[in-house]
Amino acid sequence: MFRIVSFLVTLFVFITVSSIVLGHPGHTIHKEVTPSLKSQQHTDADVHAEMELLDVNELPLTMVQVKHKRLRADADKTPEVAMMFEAFVTLKAIKTRWDDRFFYIESNGIPAHQMMVGITAWQQQVPLPQKYRGDNSWRIPLHPVPAKMPQSAKGKFLRGAIAIAANGVPIFNPLNNRGEDSYLIGELDEFGGHCGRADDYHYHIAPVHLEKMIGDGLPIAYALDGYPIYGYEESDGSRVVGLDALNGHKDKNGHYHYHATKKYPYLNGGFFGEVTERGGQVDPQPRAEPLRPDLRPLRDAKITDFKETAPGSYVLTYDVKGKKGSVGYTLAGDGTAHFTFVDTNGKTTTETYSPRRRGPDSENRDRPPPRRDEQTPSNSKPKNNLPQLTVTSPAFESNASIPIEFTGDGAGISPPIQWKDAPKDTKSFAVNVWHIPGPNEIKSYWVVYNIPKNVTQLGKNETSVGIIGINDKNRREYDPMKSKGPGAKQYHVTVYALSCELKILPEKADRAHLLEAIQGVTLAEGTLTYFYQRK
Repeated sequence: MFRIVSFLVTLFVFITVSSIVLGHPGHTIHKEVTPSLKSQQHTDADVHAEMELLDVNELPLTMVQVKHKRLRADADKTPEVAMMFEAFVTLKAIKTRWDDRFFYIESNGIPAHQMMVGITAWQQQVPLPQKYRGDNSWRIPLHPVPAKMPQSAKGKFLRGAIAIAANGVPIFNPLNNRGEDSYLIGELDEFGGHCGRADDYHYHIAPVHLEKMIGDGLPIAYALDGYPIYGYEESDGSRVVGLDALNGHKDKNGHYHYHATKKYPYLNGGFFGEVTERGGQVDPQPRAEPLRPDLRPLRDAKITDFKETAPGSYVLTYDVKGKKGSVGYTLAGDGTAHFTFVDTNGKTTTETYSPRRRGPDSENRDRPPPRRDEQTPSNSKPKNNLPQLTVTSPAFESNASIPIEFTGDGAGISPPIQWKDAPKDTKSFAVNVWHIPGPNEIKSYWVVYNIPKNVTQLGKNETSVGIIGINDKNRREYDPMKSKGPGAKQYHVTVYALSCELKILPEKADRAHLLEAIQGVTLAEGTLTYFYQRK
């Protein structure tokens, strides 16, 4: 009799708890993202409070929810992938939906945990919410197809995401866009994430900390080929053995999945399933929209704190050799962001950025730290406090079309470049030809550095002056532009006057390494802008 009563009581509690836990909002289209980093429904404090409540009180219920969801999946065709995201749907941190082919995840890309603290290789980006919703949502194939030729992510897929975490935060290749291990070189915070050039927060290693939120036995992420990524153990808690080169294997039922590891590749080392690569990334995938220009790396900086000081207001604190600096910003209701920069010398500058203009407002005020990519022609107002070089070409005018012989449709030789007005302390020059094909994208066509201080020009098809670095095709040569798509494309030649010669190897001297190397030694710079339209 006692066993019967105990069974009935247990059954009643199970049904009651399951009903409470499963009473979450339906899978609907994401509402407009508010200025707050978290979401319209939650402030940072709200989310932290709910996360803490779930950790302490609701985690046992999560497994009840999972068991009930498995039963419900057979009844209403809810895809199994939905179970991984359920805890964060309940928190209203993300929203999900699906059709017969794909499972969609909508989020603002901002996690509830601490961000940025611990980073020692910082490019001066900060976390800003993104609009991953509607047609710009993350998507996972519901019926993944094994590829005839699985693809490794080592040296490929260096742009964009390769997976999506259970909390709606994208996961990028563990190797950054220069092919370096982001974790080993100090680019990541304590949770394995950082911000990209669009101020978009993302992970570069497996977010195993999510396991306590979603419960045992579930994946922590899904690769964009549709296969799940589990933690350091199998779903039943057993030890992981027999991983292939992609960090995956099949279970006893023949189902393929990836695993997190504490060493490279950290998560999926490529794609067992079919994906399309275009422009160095999985295509299609959502785009992060930059609100402000990306900045140059800040040498010797370490991020020591990041916190919300008021609803919608945040302060990032960093240290450079014992001196503190900060970046504070407030997100307004109209989508603008008001920034206050305090450098390590105590100097304060302010800036306001608008999402429509994707740049600073035109008020007369001090400038923030110098931009990584100056997009202004040489005859326009300087974008930073550096003296300006005058950069010209005898072959074409500023803001005019470049002759076809210097493009991929012609002879493909490098154009002649001239410069003047260099400071007297100049010890060398560097030249970079670059182009912005779209938001959060930069292409580099030509890098030349350690040009002698007495040289003021590069002749047509010049190859004997200075040291030639590598272009985006990893070749030590001029890459003639041949951009796809209709209309005229804008290109730039930037010349830097430097206080020393650069000590970087030619085979490592791409645009990113050049910009890092000239940080703190640039005396002046100037940019020549031109256009080319393919016939």
